[in-house]
Amino acid sequence: MSDKYNVYLLSDSTGETLDRIFLSLKSQFANFDYEKKEYAFVRTEQQIDKIIKECSSLQNSIILYTIVETKLAKYISNISEKHKVPCFGILGNLILNFSKLLNQKAIHKPSAQHVLDDDYYKRIEAIQFTMSHDDGKKLDDVSSSDIVLLGVSRTSKTPTSIYLANRGYKTVNIPLVMDQKIPDDLKSINNKTCVIGLIADPDRLADIRRNRVAIMKENRIEEYTNLNAIKDEIDQSKKLFKKYNWPIIDVTRKSVEETAASILKIYEIKKNK
Repeated sequence: MSDKYNVYLLSDSTGETLDRIFLSLKSQFANFDYEKKEYAFVRTEQQIDKIIKECSSLQNSIILYTIVETKLAKYISNISEKHKVPCFGILGNLILNFSKLLNQKAIHKPSAQHVLDDDYYKRIEAIQFTMSHDDGKKLDDVSSSDIVLLGVSRTSKTPTSIYLANRGYKTVNIPLVMDQKIPDDLKSINNKTCVIGLIADPDRLADIRRNRVAIMKENRIEEYTNLNAIKDEIDQSKKLFKKYNWPIIDVTRKSVEETAASILKIYEIKKNK
């Protein structure tokens, strides 16, 4: 019998929520060999019948679903049990328990999280702001930002900024270049804006930069990838951050999500002072 699993992800919306949950789930199992099949906008029994027919013909099939419409959720649970296919509803019990806790009936509406409300427009505005202020561009209104990220080249400033923007935070990122001054506005920035310095291990930075140079076929390899020069860059950036009492985050062993979580923790502390 094969140890490879056929994982079916069924959603009544875009499938984004379910995909993220599955990524977190599979990360907990080191030897999980699988093939993933995703089905978005599953909203009829006919669609489910077709999927069940396929997965029941294969060995080691598993169904994970986020379907909020009660009748359809019961249908998929019953038919998968009938065909002996393991099936797990991700949101069912959670919605039920929340309903009891809040003492109100859930609306059971697909895509309810994508309603064009104030939070949605706030995220769109944050994304537009962040993209127009990427890599040190347009610094005349830096005080309008929620968060400012400073760091030498390849310290994950841009991906972290975009991640924060998707969470609704207007983010400016500014590259630190040796012998170049930082904008004067940063030195006297208002208390509402959180300025954070990003650093990384010089050896790791050197590797990342060498890879970038190779991919981009750039000619600045000598100084840009020189380990001693990178050490100087990091030392200078640390001195700058300490001079203005800006918090420092080492991104060497952090994912973008982990870095963003650390940034938001600092942001909330500053905001609540």
